[in-house]
Amino acid sequence: MKIHTRLVLRTMALACATLSLGACATITRGTTQAWTVETTPGGAAVRTTIGFACDATPCTFKMPRKSEFDVTITKPGYKTLTTHVTNEIAGSGAAGMAGNVLVGGIIGIGVDAASGATKDLKPNPLQVVLEADKKVADAQ
Repeated sequence: MKIHTRLVLRTMALACATLSLGACATITRGTTQAWTVETTPGGAAVRTTIGFACDATPCTFKMPRKSEFDVTITKPGYKTLTTHVTNEIAGSGAAGMAGNVLVGGIIGIGVDAASGATKDLKPNPLQVVLEADKKVADAQ
């Protein structure tokens, strides 16, 4: 009888653990998202403080949702622009967290908070109008 009870308890614990993962924003949204940089005019170089780069806009990166970083945009003949990208809790991320409250419990909440799955990068897309560098124009 004791062996049967242990088996039932283990099966129930496994079922609860499986259900808690199903409601996680980490599972439904993932820990990364596509983040895009668009410039007018196009063809600018992009560098981030977390190691992502491209040589010509528009460009899209697969970024960790919980990132906060600076991005520098350069193009010959235009002023260099540096801006900050942050993150915030997204509507669908909050829904995933609410699912944890109903089904996933403390473990799901902890996983979502640590992974950043409830967040979205802001701004996304980053849209920039580059300003002509008068010093370069005057020198020519």
